[in-house]
Amino acid sequence: MKPIIMSICAAAAASAIGLGSASCGHERQNPFMQSYANEYGIPPFEEIQIEDYVPAFDAGIAEARASIDSIVANPEAPTFENTMLPMDCLSPTLERVMSVLASLTEAHSTPELQAVSEELYPRYTAFTDELMMNDALFERVKVLYNNIDTVNQPLDERRAIEQSYNDFVRSGALLSPEQKEELKKINNTLANLYLKFNKNLLNANNTFEIVVDNEADLAGIPANTVENAAAEAKARGKEGKWVFTLHAPSRLAVLQYADNRSLREQMWRGYTTNATQGENDNRPVIAEILKARAQKAKLLGFKDYAAYATADKMAKTPEAAEALLTQIFEPAKKKVAEEVAEMQAVANAEGNDFKIAPWDYYYYAEKVRQQKYALDESALRPYFAVDSVRKGIFAMAKRLYGVNFEEIDAPKYHKDVKTYKVTDNEGNHVAIFITDYFTRPEKRQGAWMEQLKASWVNADGSVERPIIYNVGNYAPPTADAPSLLSIDDVQTTFHEFGHGLHGMLSKARLKSQSGTNVDRDFVEFPSQFHEHWAFQPELLAEYAHHYKTGELIPDSLVNQINAASKHNMGFMTAELAGAALLDLAWGHYNPETDGPVDVEAFEAKVAEKLGMPAELTFRYRSPYFKHIFGDEGYASGYYTYLWAEVLDADAFELFKEKGAFDPESAAKMKTLLESGGSQDPMVLYETFRGHRPEPAAVIRQRGLN
Repeated sequence: MKPIIMSICAAAAASAIGLGSASCGHERQNPFMQSYANEYGIPPFEEIQIEDYVPAFDAGIAEARASIDSIVANPEAPTFENTMLPMDCLSPTLERVMSVLASLTEAHSTPELQAVSEELYPRYTAFTDELMMNDALFERVKVLYNNIDTVNQPLDERRAIEQSYNDFVRSGALLSPEQKEELKKINNTLANLYLKFNKNLLNANNTFEIVVDNEADLAGIPANTVENAAAEAKARGKEGKWVFTLHAPSRLAVLQYADNRSLREQMWRGYTTNATQGENDNRPVIAEILKARAQKAKLLGFKDYAAYATADKMAKTPEAAEALLTQIFEPAKKKVAEEVAEMQAVANAEGNDFKIAPWDYYYYAEKVRQQKYALDESALRPYFAVDSVRKGIFAMAKRLYGVNFEEIDAPKYHKDVKTYKVTDNEGNHVAIFITDYFTRPEKRQGAWMEQLKASWVNADGSVERPIIYNVGNYAPPTADAPSLLSIDDVQTTFHEFGHGLHGMLSKARLKSQSGTNVDRDFVEFPSQFHEHWAFQPELLAEYAHHYKTGELIPDSLVNQINAASKHNMGFMTAELAGAALLDLAWGHYNPETDGPVDVEAFEAKVAEKLGMPAELTFRYRSPYFKHIFGDEGYASGYYTYLWAEVLDADAFELFKEKGAFDPESAAKMKTLLESGGSQDPMVLYETFRGHRPEPAAVIRQRGLN
């Protein structure tokens, strides 16, 4: 979670006080109130109690305010050292409590933790507003900004000053006192609405179920999915039956493999109407979010929220983002027509008299894939046990960047968590890396990377190294087999690990520029770039071994995987680009001028304008489009996945030319990753590649030409 420009780390550590409560005759120390005692600063999850969060948060806010007061009270003229550096480091206590709260709220939530989140996130938003609307603090930054061309400032310092000034302005620093109060109210409203949206979505995901009591209806579904469905039924008090859920391992297996068409339709309709029922209905929440965002954009001088959200990105305007998406969406539509024709031919040959519908797409796309490429994913999964794939990402990192991973015993918040010490080839400590891969009810959908601790360089030259984690939602092991990943799961693992490498390798001097603290439309570049190595034959030879026999994946299967890599790409591109265009369309929406929000009608209008093929829909329907309505991270910014793909496709063509593990190219990429946000991203890219990215590379990469 990176809601403000400055990392809240801090100069005022000496002001922290220990909080405790009487327990068994001795004072219990609040774990958040001091540096963690273990060697690498990993949070002592087993020691943290629910009652620790609020007092530590209170102490952290006081600590941060003391740091701010110290900065603005300094009688000396503003300098980078007396203004920007302490702003980069305000409160270690607040950072500790908020990083753990953000991590567990997403990955291991409980009703008690949700209640704490509902109390603290609005307060955190209020503090952010207080910080970013502090006139005295802004004046010091403004002096540095106005004098930036008269001082021979290092590039990272210059960039930090420019970004800080712009973020103050975007946060309301130039508004009148009355307007600032109005903006604070809007931000508080949004903070509460995001909490409500996420809570509704989590509850809706966990409430939905499809109960199957006839074993014949399971035909075609992989055995491990059936086993998990039986275990889920038992856990829900329905032993002897099978329960399928909206969690990806269950949902996608039904859509892709279930021979029972009505079961597929039931799953598709359940998914595409998710979070639209009863008390978990997110449509009213969306209407309120759109209203508040439009008010915020207007108050800050932008024509709409999409203009506000893109102004500080590489794209600069929503029109630029829409133009790129349209260039990709149009050839994707043509490819969808070809894909549907192939699927319809298969369905007709089977004697069916129906036209391909959205709930048939995954199923018949898989049949076409098997016919064209003889690729049976159920035959592939045994070579991609989760531990084997983890070995693969580590082998990639070692060969490209010279880093090594060693599992260590460390505090954890769940038994599925694994922790690794990361070192370079000389044995120097690089980072701590944590994985949490299996689905469970208390974890939100999807996969992601975040940090429990950033990296930075202290004033005395000493270095703080990061703690990075990856979270997934893969099917857990069964009694008879480990967790076996699909091709998509494997790619997701490499994707999130790419984010992880961006964080782990960072050598940026400033915390606010470390790792993934980069422009939003650049942040997906390293993650998507590293997906290319998932099925490189050289790397598969190191990690893709059958979990039972130890046999290396046969060359025939490797060839089939790579031959089929562009299969169904029309579908995947159209649903992704469509969702990104829907997101930008919502960014233009203003309920005051455009009328009451009707989510379904608006989606249908956008789909009609785009010419969305009838056989598919947006990747995410709005009520469960967490990227854009669960917070502001990707709001009017979901396009960044395809924007970043322009970079990753062009970048990988260098490795295709010189070799997947070419040392010179890898060294250049490592330098880019180490730089974090210390330089303009396009400058970093051009330094790495030698030219600006070529958009046509995306069309070639996806086989849409």
